[in-house]
Amino acid sequence: MQWRNSPHRYGLLSILLHWGVALAVFGLFGLGLWMVGLDYYSSWYRTGPALHKSIGILLFFAMLLRVGWRLLSPPPAAPANHGALTRRGSALAHGLLYLGLFALMLSGYLISTADGRAIEVFGWFAVPATLSGLPNQEDVAGVVHRWLAWGLVGLAVLHALAALKHHFIDRDATLVRMLGQARD
Repeated sequence: MQWRNSPHRYGLLSILLHWGVALAVFGLFGLGLWMVGLDYYSSWYRTGPALHKSIGILLFFAMLLRVGWRLLSPPPAAPANHGALTRRGSALAHGLLYLGLFALMLSGYLISTADGRAIEVFGWFAVPATLSGLPNQEDVAGVVHRWLAWGLVGLAVLHALAALKHHFIDRDATLVRMLGQARD
């Protein structure tokens, strides 16, 4: 399999980034839901949020790579059976997924750095707190983060359902291209 996208299918790097980001998003969502219920005496009280923050920062770098790669290796064109409305809907959904992810990560950063402390990433490096001390920063960013997370996961589920609809009902190559199986 080639690394770059072709006119008919996604390349290996696009596929790995797509599924890796999806796994990270749903994993972080589950971890976030679980960790908000932890009490002070839980052994995961500090570990859960530290893990969530570290994976979130790595996801940010993966998304920067993903955007850069999308510019260097554009995605394949939509299948011929996709009408104008489907193409516009797809572009809108993808744009909202990208925008939503970056907004979600920014709100997480604002929560984590509200007290002026850097974010440690697995002890490998630290991301400095460049914006802190805003009025109610942690609380406002927390509300935004929660709503964005639910909205993003909902949109990702719709995205997956659309791919399954294209695969099982329309019987086109939309899904198999992201699995690396479409033929050039």
